[in-house]
Amino acid sequence: MKIHEYQGKDVLRGYGVAVPRGQVAFSPEQAAEAAQNLGGSIWVVKAQIHAGGRGKAGGVKLARSIEEVRQHAAALLGTTLVTHQTGPKGQVVRRLFIEEGVDIGRELYLGVVLDRDRSRLCFMASAEGGMDIEEVAAHTPEKILKEWVDPLTGLSDYQARNLAFGLGLSGKTVNEAVRFMKSLYRAFVETDASLAEINPLVITKGGGVIALDAKINFDDNALFRHPELRELRDLDEEDPAEIEASKFDLNYVQLDGDIGCMVNGAGLAMATMDIIKHYGGEPANFLDVGGGATTEKVTAGFKIILSSPAVRGIFVNIFGGIMKCDTIANGVVAATRELGLTVPVVVRLEGTNVELGKKILAESGLKLTPADDMADGARKIVEAVGKGG
Repeated sequence: MKIHEYQGKDVLRGYGVAVPRGQVAFSPEQAAEAAQNLGGSIWVVKAQIHAGGRGKAGGVKLARSIEEVRQHAAALLGTTLVTHQTGPKGQVVRRLFIEEGVDIGRELYLGVVLDRDRSRLCFMASAEGGMDIEEVAAHTPEKILKEWVDPLTGLSDYQARNLAFGLGLSGKTVNEAVRFMKSLYRAFVETDASLAEINPLVITKGGGVIALDAKINFDDNALFRHPELRELRDLDEEDPAEIEASKFDLNYVQLDGDIGCMVNGAGLAMATMDIIKHYGGEPANFLDVGGGATTEKVTAGFKIILSSPAVRGIFVNIFGGIMKCDTIANGVVAATRELGLTVPVVVRLEGTNVELGKKILAESGLKLTPADDMADGARKIVEAVGKGG
């Protein structure tokens, strides 16, 4: 689950991570009031969307008067920001974060991610902080420092110092950085985060260490332990189809193609999308119905796939283990009848109760095309939507 920058900073502040003062605003008037409440002579007006690259897209503005805060707020609210993370459609700005100015000495980068190969959290840091960290990772990866954390001992002082020295810090700033990193580590672990990115991590001219930005994501599977974090979810920032899928415990991601995919298992879903592309088609979605799908879930999955007007055909690719093929077949038949499907549907079934599943499809009287295997199914659906040879 993603949250906004201001929400991430509230979470981090609770763990002792230093962040600037700021207030959220939903209108130009609230933005001006927030600046007055914060005081000072300089403020930053930040668009709040679930994507990075806001600065380059014009979503972060410096203001030197209350009136300028109001003007920037009026200009940003309601606009669509397009960044390298939003895709070409962009995201609408519905809220702002008004933050006090910071006396910036240096901009660095600090991130925490799970390294699945090592089964450990990895702290990454770079002296090349700021908006172009992706360029650093792509072209000069040696400039990114890394420390892997033993889950039994946690982030050690010496590891934090290694990163601090590697960033060129000295004096009291080293101790500040160590405290910052250890607090960030505790916040990451105790909230079941999946990503924490501080870009930029700022060293003030007075030697302080402050998170000028904060991108925090949480593991959806652990949210049952954190009801307070669930409350931070902003549905306006999510795809409506993905929101609907989450109500049925379906894993769905909208894509740009025209062939809808219904598959059980993430690995098989990825392979299905690959083989569709291999035969010249373009998948319209990733949809994993999981191992315990019911007829109702399958019907809901069909509705979600067809919510995209771009879908011109559907490929159902099921390998029945825990999931029984007859359950999928009943769901496909029910959905086809209920929705009055007019797009071609190709169904490949294999595994538990496969013969029963095929019989249900064959006796339904519906125009459902059976496939012998995954490759056969991919060829048939690509041909059906007019892209095959």
